[in-house]
Amino acid sequence: MQKQIQAEGNSTAVQEFTLEGFPAVQHLGKVLFLLHLLAYLASVTGNSLIITITWADRRLHTPMYFFLSTFSFCECGFITTVIPKLLTIFLSGRQTISFAACFTQAFAFVFLGATIFFLMAIMSLDRFLAICKPLHYPTIMNTRTCILLVTACFCLGFLLMVIPVIKLSQLSFCGPNVIPHFFCDLGPLTRLSCPESRSIEMLFYNHAFVIIFTSFLITVLAYSNIVFTILRLPSAKERKKAFSTCSSHLIVLSLMYGSCAFIYVKPKRMSRLDNNREAALVNTVVTPLLNPVIYTLRNKQVHQALRDALSKVKLQK
Repeated sequence: MQKQIQAEGNSTAVQEFTLEGFPAVQHLGKVLFLLHLLAYLASVTGNSLIITITWADRRLHTPMYFFLSTFSFCECGFITTVIPKLLTIFLSGRQTISFAACFTQAFAFVFLGATIFFLMAIMSLDRFLAICKPLHYPTIMNTRTCILLVTACFCLGFLLMVIPVIKLSQLSFCGPNVIPHFFCDLGPLTRLSCPESRSIEMLFYNHAFVIIFTSFLITVLAYSNIVFTILRLPSAKERKKAFSTCSSHLIVLSLMYGSCAFIYVKPKRMSRLDNNREAALVNTVVTPLLNPVIYTLRNKQVHQALRDALSKVKLQK
């Protein structure tokens, strides 16, 4: 039920919002709850396993796995900002969310999302240096550089996204209070403000475009050089193995860039919130579930580290 308080004049101020979720399939709530719960648990378990094994095994104390563990940490936070509330909607039909909780969720989502895109660009640069500049790689990617790069990713994500969220939270919301989405995204929120703020919406979309385009450009340039380097490898077996690894990475990159570009980088008139929900679901459920498998769990070094860890556990018993 819509809760509102009387404000100045005859207007009212919204105290809470209602997340519409997926009304067309709400009758399948319990089934969808189970599916999304299993996907959420699998994603968190996989990413947590990456973090644990990376920090526990000294052989994985390299820049590549440092970035991967940071990436997995952000992924856990990213999906946790959205999925628990979605599970509540599916299970109990409780769709309301307070004003403060809504904007906290919105900020955490866009902040961690922006950080993840910057990390993806850094990971691409790391692979570029490792494959194309192997002699200079240990000198360039030292511990200090890695920490500075990760810190820069978090700082940029925070600075670019905190301004639109703060400006939007200071606007008036006098109703309606129904968000046609399954979480508090900034795009739908700007359309509920009164009057609707075109300038803040454009600010948010411009920041999103800069983040996605910059990360995408760095990734494309890095992988283009990687491909050219792989093509010069003398062994056909080495080339096939390297291309197989790159194609797996590019699948995840395509899912993330494609879904986010579909949601954020397009004119307002072309925006269809129903399609946005589907794209956002891929971005918040499917991609984080695939990342542990594609980026790390298929890696032989990680497999060996897991076998060693299990052997130690058995010996202790």
